[in-house]
Amino acid sequence: MTAPRPTRPAPALERETKLAAWVGFALPDLNGVADEVVARPLEPLELDATYWDTTDLRLARSGVTVRHRTGDGEPRWTVKLPAGEGTHTLVRTEHDVAGPAEAPPAPAVGLVRALARTAPLVPVARLRTHRGRVMLVAPSGDVLAEVDDDEVSVLDGERVAARFREVEVELAPGDVDGLAEAVIDRLRAAGAGDPDPTPKLVRSLGPRASAPPDLDEVVLPDAPSAAEVIRAGVTAAVLRVIRHDPVVRLDADIEGVHQARVGTRRLRSDLRTFRPLLDTAWSEPLRDELSWLAGALGAVRDADVLLARLRRDAGALPEPDRPHAATLLRRLERERGSALSDLLVALDSDRYAELLDRLVDGARAPGLLPAAEGPATEVLPPLVRGPWKKLRKAVAGLEPVPTDAELHAVRIAAKRARYAADVIAPVAGDRARAHAKALAAVQDVLGDHNDAAVAEAWLRRAVAAGVSRSQAVAAGELIALQRAEAATLRQAWPGAWAAASSRKLRSWIDRP
Repeated sequence: MTAPRPTRPAPALERETKLAAWVGFALPDLNGVADEVVARPLEPLELDATYWDTTDLRLARSGVTVRHRTGDGEPRWTVKLPAGEGTHTLVRTEHDVAGPAEAPPAPAVGLVRALARTAPLVPVARLRTHRGRVMLVAPSGDVLAEVDDDEVSVLDGERVAARFREVEVELAPGDVDGLAEAVIDRLRAAGAGDPDPTPKLVRSLGPRASAPPDLDEVVLPDAPSAAEVIRAGVTAAVLRVIRHDPVVRLDADIEGVHQARVGTRRLRSDLRTFRPLLDTAWSEPLRDELSWLAGALGAVRDADVLLARLRRDAGALPEPDRPHAATLLRRLERERGSALSDLLVALDSDRYAELLDRLVDGARAPGLLPAAEGPATEVLPPLVRGPWKKLRKAVAGLEPVPTDAELHAVRIAAKRARYAADVIAPVAGDRARAHAKALAAVQDVLGDHNDAAVAEAWLRRAVAAGVSRSQAVAAGELIALQRAEAATLRQAWPGAWAAASSRKLRSWIDRP
């Protein structure tokens, strides 16, 4: 039996600009800072916050915080995750989670699991803040922003170890154009410092908290070695998995599962393509574990794709049949919910955390053989030709009317060839990128063809399991739509293949 999925409130988007303030600073009058804006003072707050992180500050170094705070409404845990970049603005999503103060509750830990991995969360800082507040209100009564004047004490036990002061300008959704800039200009005219996006926690912990994260994008030199290109590809794929982990857990955007699955598939593909340059004692067990993770992600992703397709097609049915199609698809929604519950169990497992540790360690120092130290332009092209040759062989071996399974095998081969072209593109240049784009088109048309076949198979299973006569009629109509689309795609894919296999596009990889 799968574990129930924990419920969480919808996240809030926080957009705030911070400015340093000196001891004698006083908030200026903010009335009229923009047209007809009224400044309303609020009661000050006494906030007490304890921040949790790993001992090496993995969360803070990635721009993430987990804290328990009292003094502003009910005591609560809050997880803040980066949600974009602004010139001087911190943009984060805030996820409030209920739970006792003694330790972060499971939903909060889950949201940062990909960063913490097997390392436990421990208290790393306690901040006590006296907050003066001014609310900026439009003539309609809508709150536009809040300006907070924070006097922060960094505590060591009950002893004050350090103090600092800052002013925060936090914008409400639907910011009035130019309001933030106008408020910041008035604050600076009153003596506040330049905008500084450094979070309180990082200021309190010092340089260790502002050090680079465990893993970051690899910037390749002008003439990289094969080892550097492989490391850049592995790192990009691992980051894709890590960054989409909380999106998967929140289940607010199906792209979370999609991108995490793409990350695992790219990793497995790269480890396969570059096998001659890898220590297989390192790479092969990793590929096996990635297969386990890809399977758990794939069950949800496949259901998402199937639901999107059938919901679209159900909308094209005659009006009387649409409600019956919707009833039929609720069966698929339940299957998807069960797959998601299984996935969340996997993501909360020690096995997953240990895999992430191995992925991060492997991205930082892949298990490479000495041959990988050679120039990428010489070492890698022969390896990338392997997936391309397998794809051409698969296409050449097709019967005049290939089966669905044979076309699906070609799609998988096209995907592997595309991934190989993508990872070598930084050294092969625009020719590899253009070829990868053409291979993606082959992958897409054959992917849609496979989706139509999978949809038909699911509809047949649903009918066989027992549905009403009206639902069976709707299922039959949906099957007809899948067959019609599959026929169209069968006619379209040779054109996509002709483009991808043209002499011009393949010239960069066809050299002996």
